[in-house]
Amino acid sequence: MKNTFGNSLSVTLFGESHGEMIGAVIDGISPGISVDEAYIAHRLTLRRPAGKISTARAESDPFRIVSGIFEGKTTGTPLTILIPNENTNSKDYAATRPLARPGHADYTAFCKYHGYEDYRGGGHFSGRITAALVAAGAILQAALEEKGIRIATHISRLGKINDRSFGEYASDIEKLNSTVFAVLDDAVAPAMTRAAEDAASEGDSIGGILETAVIGVPAGVGEPWFDSMESTLSHALFSIPAVKGVEFGCGFSFADMKGSEANDPFQTENGTITTKTNNNGGINGGITNGMPILFRTAVKPTPSIYKEQKTVNFIENKEAILAIHGRHDPAIVHRARAVQDAVTAIALADALLLRFGTDWLKKE
Repeated sequence: MKNTFGNSLSVTLFGESHGEMIGAVIDGISPGISVDEAYIAHRLTLRRPAGKISTARAESDPFRIVSGIFEGKTTGTPLTILIPNENTNSKDYAATRPLARPGHADYTAFCKYHGYEDYRGGGHFSGRITAALVAAGAILQAALEEKGIRIATHISRLGKINDRSFGEYASDIEKLNSTVFAVLDDAVAPAMTRAAEDAASEGDSIGGILETAVIGVPAGVGEPWFDSMESTLSHALFSIPAVKGVEFGCGFSFADMKGSEANDPFQTENGTITTKTNNNGGINGGITNGMPILFRTAVKPTPSIYKEQKTVNFIENKEAILAIHGRHDPAIVHRARAVQDAVTAIALADALLLRFGTDWLKKE
């Protein structure tokens, strides 16, 4: 369905970076969910650029919900969110129109849409579209919180500097969801920030790793094969611009383990079945086991850099040199954390409604 994700619950994205508006439509959402616009605004703030390590393009994101809400609650019919684009400099892109920016979708978009695509600011491929994704995800994240399911993401690695991993999940998640620069160890934040600033001063960029934890998901959610919990989440996570790798639990470290090290022994705690370790990230056989869901994504360096790069003019089919101008992020990891939370909420909401029914998200 091209620009739509989900089965029981679906989210469709629309708009371009320099168009009049961007937005999202949520279809299949449970009726009767309270919609807190202050919560949505807070989640958008966590995605917004801040300081020298972000783009100078600042948008206030004054979103409007124009359908699917009545008297503060969802009606169950399609919910449409609109966000205007207010701070565009389209002239920055006119001169480089025929040049393929390395790492961007300029050339592939031209091949797919035959030159009719809106190229300004990356058009429909722009990270700007993730604002609509965050707004849609915020509605679902708030609904999941009412059902006891909590999601948070931290910057696990930025500029070769590592944050600590999750410890006490509930308190760590609470801390992250009230923090703009999402790290668990506050002492690493200045070094991470300096690494991004140093890259910017060189006309370059850096990538990193995001780690997400989800608590409160009951056991038994997910399917054995093509809609496994890992494949559903991965489908959504790989839709985030710049995500190039996903791993669950110990992930690629499993390759160096023995089965006796990798397996999570089962136990009972006050009548509840749990595992002593959580190497598998809360999922067995594609189905949640009730333990915290834990996964990481690798986020590549922002492809828009100010160093000269070799490329091609895909209109004239000849080699060229590209020098990018305009406003770009030296790092997007700190902003992508809000997007990762949003797509996690969307994917989980879809899987939970598929398992428990279309009205499940409504608080009882």
